[in-house]
Formats: sequence, structure tokens, C-alpha cells
Amino acid sequence: MAGNSRRPGARRNPGSKKGPTKGSGGQKHKGLEGKGPTPKAENRPNHKSYEGGGKTGKSGQGAAARRPAGSQPRPGTSRGPASSGGATRRRERDAPDGPQVVVGRNPVIESLRAHIPATALHVAQGIDIDDRVREALRTAGDRGISVLEVPRADVERLADGSVHQGLALSVPAFEYLHPDDLLEEARQAAHLAKVAPLLVALDGVTDPRNLGAVIRSAAAFGAHGVLLPLRRSVGVTPVAWRTSAGAAARMPIGRATNLSRTLGAWNDDGFVTVGLDGEVSATIDDLDAVVGPDAARGPLVLVVGSEGKGLSRLVRETCTGTVAIPMAGDVESLNASVAAAVALAEVARRRRGGSAS
Repeated sequence: MAGNSRRPGARRNPGSKKGPTKGSGGQKHKGLEGKGPTPKAENRPNHKSYEGGGKTGKSGQGAAARRPAGSQPRPGTSRGPASSGGATRRRERDAPDGPQVVVGRNPVIESLRAHIPATALHVAQGIDIDDRVREALRTAGDRGISVLEVPRADVERLADGSVHQGLALSVPAFEYLHPDDLLEEARQAAHLAKVAPLLVALDGVTDPRNLGAVIRSAAAFGAHGVLLPLRRSVGVTPVAWRTSAGAAARMPIGRATNLSRTLGAWNDDGFVTVGLDGEVSATIDDLDAVVGPDAARGPLVLVVGSEGKGLSRLVRETCTGTVAIPMAGDVESLNASVAAAVALAEVARRRRGGSAS
């Protein structure tokens, strides 16, 4: 408003004018000047190649200079700042293929009873010793598992917020077979049993209890191996191991980077791949008509889809044929592990020479 420029506090001090400066394009002259060519890596102090060292820290020394002479960085560590221990442990616990931690007295006891290949039993100092703790200590000692009495805070970090009751069991990552090795082991086992190889492939099964139940059924009905996809699938976790009732220790289990491609290669190798699909009209009773006469007695791969979506499109198209489980009443679908058990039982019956019902 007119006259406001003369009121106290509204006057601008000389030399404090803001806004574009004449001839600078609205910026300071220094900002328009280039910084010149980028120096070479060995001449930039913050680069890892600077004088052979890593980034400089507060002491002015690189990471290589801080390590003892002749030592090497720990496997899996990065050149950047170390992450917090809790975050690292959380990633390891959540990784489907990484080390696992079982916490809680009942889960630990069940895991030890199931002969899960654990490496260490962590016991919090000062906990109440009951029958479950005594059994855990005795079983771990009998199996040669390290028993470590640690501060309660260490067990809490391993538990990552879960109820631990003073016990934590460390389980290493499960070692999967390559699909080629899985196929070779299945053929050898089938040759010894004087039968054709029988394999089970799972497509997108994400429930570890379903996986454990499938492994158990596969062992019960004479399958020679189980194949899992690398992505969108649960791995052999302690829960899956316990649900398998020990079958995971005896059943060869492989993991494929690309399930449909692996199944296609097995098709070319003389196998018949049968997918379970609740959307098709043909049932497992029509197996011979769908994939060929007496197919159950030959090299066979039974493909089971996920609990909700079933088989993926590519896997379905790769299968030699698809069949459904016949059901009565208003039931729309079966649990993946139940469907696998029904189909495996039918294949086993046909291999024994039973007639179709």
C-alpha cells in the first residue's frame, strides 16, 4: 500500500536487495561457471580407488588402511557403513533361503524332535527351567548342537519381537539341489526300486505347512523328489520341515530358476508332466486319455499349483496335460497339499496295478 515503505521496519537496508542480478540470468555469477573436468578416481579423496584405499573416515584413513595387513573383508559385507545388527538378523530370519531362527519353547522342542539340522541353541540367562527347557538342553546335547547361555537381550534380538520364552534355535539355510542333480538322483532311486521316476513340482505354493505336507505325501506314495520354483514360492523353512515329519531329511528337494523351462526340458527328456487344474473337466480318472495310455507307470512329474490361483499360465501350457480332482457336493477346491496327496495316491495305485474304479 502507498506510504507503507516509510513505516518503521518496512525499509530495506542498502545492499540487501533480493531477486535477479543484472547480467547473471537470475543467478550468481559463480554458479554459471563450470567446475572443469572430473578428476580421475585415484585423485578423488572420497573414491574407493583414492591412493588404493576406501572412503576416508574421520581419522583420514581409508577402509583398507584400517584393516590389519593381509586381512580380507568379511564375506557378505559391503563397503558402505555397517548396518545395525538387528536389521541384519531380521533380513536373515525373513529370507526364505537364508538362516532361520526358531523361537519359543514349544516350537524349539518340536524342531528338535523333528531333527531339524540346527547349529546352536541359545538359552537366555536366568530363565525358569521347566521340563521343556530340560528336554531342549538334553536333545541338543545328544545331537551335538552347541548350547549357548547368553544374555536375554541377545535372545530378544534373535527373536525380533516374537515371543521367545528364553529359547532360540539357529537353523542354517537349506541346501537345494540343481534340477539336473535332482533328476539324476530321482532316476537312480527309481532304478533301485525298479520303477519309473516320479517327481512332484510345486508352482507358487507359499504356505510352509502345505509344502511340508506335500513333501510328506511325496515320501509316503513313492515319489523320488520335489521341485520348487525360485520365486513366488516358500522354501524349506523350519515350519515346513516340522510339518514333513522328518520326510524333508530323506526327500531330495531341488529349486529351479525357471519352473516352466525346467518342466519343458524334462518333457523333452521323456517325462510326462501332469498338472492339477480345478478348472478343467477331465479328472485324474481320465489320466490315460489325457496324457497317454499307462502314463502313470512311466516317468511322471505331478505339478501342483498354488493354494489360491492354481497353476500359472506358462506352467499350465508347458504341462503335457491337466486334470482335476473329482469332488462331490459344493466344495470348489482342495488345499494344495490335499490335492497332491489324492493325486499321488492315485498314481501309486495305478503303479501297483490296481484297476480304475
